[in-house]
Amino acid sequence: EKGRFIAFGRVFSGTVKAGNEVRILGPDYEHGGKKDLHIKKIQRVLLMMGRKTEQISDVPCGNVCGLVGVDQYLLKSGTITSAESFHPFHTMKFSVAAVVQVAVEPKNAADLPKLVEGLKRLSKSDPLVKTSLSKTGQHIIAGAGELHLEICLKDLREDYLKGAEILVSEPVVSYAETISHKTGEDPKYPEQVVAKSPNKHNRLWCSAQPLDDKFVHALAEGDIKMVGSTDMKAFGRQMADEYGWDPNEARKIWTFGCPPDGVPNCVVDVTKGVQYLSEIKDHVVGAFMQVTNGGILCDEVMRAIRFNIHDVKLHADAIHRGAGQIMPCAKKTFFGCQLASGPRMLEPMYLVDITVPRDAMSGVFSTLSAARGETDAITDRVGTPLSQVKAYLPVAESFGFTQLLRKNTGGQAFPQMKFSHWKILESDPLTEDSQAYKIVMASRARKGQKAELPKFADFYDKM
Repeated sequence: EKGRFIAFGRVFSGTVKAGNEVRILGPDYEHGGKKDLHIKKIQRVLLMMGRKTEQISDVPCGNVCGLVGVDQYLLKSGTITSAESFHPFHTMKFSVAAVVQVAVEPKNAADLPKLVEGLKRLSKSDPLVKTSLSKTGQHIIAGAGELHLEICLKDLREDYLKGAEILVSEPVVSYAETISHKTGEDPKYPEQVVAKSPNKHNRLWCSAQPLDDKFVHALAEGDIKMVGSTDMKAFGRQMADEYGWDPNEARKIWTFGCPPDGVPNCVVDVTKGVQYLSEIKDHVVGAFMQVTNGGILCDEVMRAIRFNIHDVKLHADAIHRGAGQIMPCAKKTFFGCQLASGPRMLEPMYLVDITVPRDAMSGVFSTLSAARGETDAITDRVGTPLSQVKAYLPVAESFGFTQLLRKNTGGQAFPQMKFSHWKILESDPLTEDSQAYKIVMASRARKGQKAELPKFADFYDKM
């Protein structure tokens, strides 16, 4: 509707009436809490009739309807109920990730407020798109692929910007950072990284190790939940049985740093009898959240890293071990651990499904090999001249892949792409002229960071 959105959904029980006072539960609402909860009145109830809407007084359950007057309290999705005892619906999980980004800016600086408003509306209308403001002040739109972004930008220009023109950057792929081995396996580095707080009175000893794929996958899918302090014993058992953890260590996991898009990492306390440790827990977790949202190589999210806290020396006086002392110290230690554990870049991979006649197969293979693709399986469709090729393709190489494939097969191949997994780049980003190094440098230049990589010595305080 002009100037506002209609909340569109299904009535699962009861009847919804205009004028009802309802509880709007957002995606972060937890039963019994106050977070992400709004209590508002429904202004009107609409029936969607093709292109026009029909106003009605109430809608019984089982029907799909539109509600007016609740749109500013809903981002993407939510649950609307009138009873306090109801639990919210689960937020939808998508099998795709927003891995392709563009930066947008208004052609005319005076149109900036219009652009900000337009981006807000775009992120409301599309359940998958993510809009954010980068540290360098650019407005970033992240989508699932080239085509998805194209549609988002078309919507933005035609529906939400009211005549303001925008400039769009080239599409950029988001990478992730990880490590390849445990701290100390490389003889150049110590087994534990230690850092002092700014006032030199507190010290933290940490190490890092990669998490295995099964655990990372379960964490990203939401199969592993942090439980309260009541059931830590059962949690430790489950972690030992299913993922091979030491049950005592599993009980002392401080947090799985899951920012909104669920990036799996964790901090584990493996100390023995340290004083005042519980007091600094929140500060360390806060530092960990900041660190995992932007790693040391090029400020991309960290994935699949486990940080172990081995020992802590703290000042006896509480005032000397506040957040201002502990957080910089913890960040320094975590970054040092990442550098000492064989840092690597992860690139997102698409699963490409190509349907193609058998006589045009050679064109498919040549296109895939030119774009660093890996063929996974080829199945023939019985009774037809068609074959189905399954392959993995780096998202970075996917721009223009469809056009190239059509050109090489005379328009006979039909590709479909969806995000599949993250793959480690084997080359070392700390070695000059390697592929990973070039990616890191390009990313650093784009984000306005220094042109040289950080040194381990900057993050390691000798005793």
